[in-house]
Amino acid sequence: MRIVHGRAAGEVSVVKSATFVGTVWADPVLPTTDGTTINLVTFTPGARTNWHEHAEGQILQVLAGQGWVCAAGGPAVRLLPGDTVWVPPGERHWHGATETTLMTHTAISLGPTHWYDEVSPDDYTAAHYSAAHDEESR
Repeated sequence: MRIVHGRAAGEVSVVKSATFVGTVWADPVLPTTDGTTINLVTFTPGARTNWHEHAEGQILQVLAGQGWVCAAGGPAVRLLPGDTVWVPPGERHWHGATETTLMTHTAISLGPTHWYDEVSPDDYTAAHYSAAHDEESR
């Protein structure tokens, strides 16, 4: 058993860049243990992950702000505080903040993460435009 009381003493927030677009801060909650990594991640407006997938899946729990999550081939889905997302193993996806708000979520990543290319500005805009259009037509 391992108990983590908040952040471990001496841990620092890390600006993520190589696999993200925009400014993203990550605070380690649980360093990788038995293939599981838990981070508290804050995206500035418009910031997002690159396309990626997780060998054993990922759980996202939105704590503050508003964001998007998008599986390859589908529209983005708006995320609000209290939302929980299950991303199945091997599903290529991205997630990040809306263009006008921050978003903070807890990311529980299971198994190794495989990173792909950036979500381009055009793809980012098209994905959430499509989602908004789908919501309006309901």
